[in-house]
Amino acid sequence: MSKKFQFVLTAVLAVFVLSSVEVVAQDPQDITPSQRLEVMRQKLDRMKRSLSSASSVLRAEDDDVKGSKDDPESPLGRLISLEKEVSSLESEVNSLRGKVQRADEYEISDVDGLEDRVSLLQSRVDNGLLETADARAQVSSDVGQPREKKKKKKFLWIFGGGGDDEYEELIGNVTPGRDRELFIVATREVRKKNYEVGRLLFQTIVTTYPDSPYLPMAKLAIADSFYLEGNTSALIQAAAAYQDWRTFFPTHPLADRVLLKIAESEMRQIGLPDRDITRAKRAEQRLRALLQMYPDTILRPQAEQRLKEVQDNLGMHNLIVGNFYYKQAVKFEKGGLKGAQSRYLENLDKYPEFSLMDEVLYKLAVTYQIEEETDEAAKYFQRLVRDFPNSDYVEKAKEQLNLIGATIPEPNPERKDVLPPEKASFFENFKNEFLGIYPLTIDKNGVLMTKEFDEKKFELIDQIIENQGELDSSQIPKALTTVISESRPEGGPR
Repeated sequence: MSKKFQFVLTAVLAVFVLSSVEVVAQDPQDITPSQRLEVMRQKLDRMKRSLSSASSVLRAEDDDVKGSKDDPESPLGRLISLEKEVSSLESEVNSLRGKVQRADEYEISDVDGLEDRVSLLQSRVDNGLLETADARAQVSSDVGQPREKKKKKKFLWIFGGGGDDEYEELIGNVTPGRDRELFIVATREVRKKNYEVGRLLFQTIVTTYPDSPYLPMAKLAIADSFYLEGNTSALIQAAAAYQDWRTFFPTHPLADRVLLKIAESEMRQIGLPDRDITRAKRAEQRLRALLQMYPDTILRPQAEQRLKEVQDNLGMHNLIVGNFYYKQAVKFEKGGLKGAQSRYLENLDKYPEFSLMDEVLYKLAVTYQIEEETDEAAKYFQRLVRDFPNSDYVEKAKEQLNLIGATIPEPNPERKDVLPPEKASFFENFKNEFLGIYPLTIDKNGVLMTKEFDEKKFELIDQIIENQGELDSSQIPKALTTVISESRPEGGPR
């Protein structure tokens, strides 16, 4: 292939990739200060919106029960006080975000401190909303009746100025039966990809209707909304929200699926194996936990497949690092044999199904041969010949065994059909390098909702709505899917 043709092809591929890929994978790394601060900002924004809706309902009332806004002990005064605290802390978070983005000097302890304060304030806001619910309660229910739309800003500042504030009264008032309405409307908004709106509506069930049968599934739907949104900060919050749900409902029939989603939240942040492996390590831990905690789960085949792929990423990382030391030692004679050996041995110990194990065995044997440890070298050359009879390294290994004077073993009959992994095409390699993507099997749907809503399909969340918030274990699909049926029952929720 001429250089000119390669250049043209590369340019064409670049245009194709940019036009066809939905989301470019982020540079994989552990949660950076910038990401942590963005998560904090989003949490504070949601708190402020919830408090604003709740306090607006109390402001509209004029009686002693609701209390004065100047009285910090009254329901209204308490919500206003919390709203001010949220705004103040949000200013501090934004100020530190500015420093991080400008690469100004800052202390990581400042980020840690803000994270702790946001967490504590979140608990106080949730408690405040719960404890003022009675003051916002309506004696009679208006569920199912048209709500009066107030002419003011768009819904809680999400869509800009002007227009009807459609859901403020829905969130602020506490009405019998409203939890079901909130759940249905929240589901609709998430399906329309209005994730922040849907989350706020689901969160209102959690913070206002503590005895609602919809509460467990509302918490799970919040986690789903982050997972479906799928950007960096959303995936960080998805993993945390799924884990929070498992803490509260560890024996629920959906617990194994939720644990798989925690693993997949990490997997979606895994990049090429020459980069940081923190996400891959976390995904491996979650998948191992799934297989250990739920040995009879119907998700075992999917979990095992994902575990193999994640471990292949980790094994490739070790191989890249090991090959660096190997090259330094073998080609440039600068030492590094022990560094190479440690990485190769780790693959043998931790990732026995690694796809390039034949290369690992050959190069590990060579390191021992250089160190004149011929017995060790022969052991790994023989293992290569025996277990990988179709490897490109077999003939080289046989040559070295002849030089050493060691026996050349017969191929293992059970391994005669084991072939080297197929090499990725030029296009595939280019796309993965360009986007920083490592190919993994990941289900992009949530536990309750699919990423691309099809109104003809009946999903788990529809079953929950139909069951008034409950979900029987017999209604959970006996496979890894969110869809219960390909057709929606007549009259079913939309």
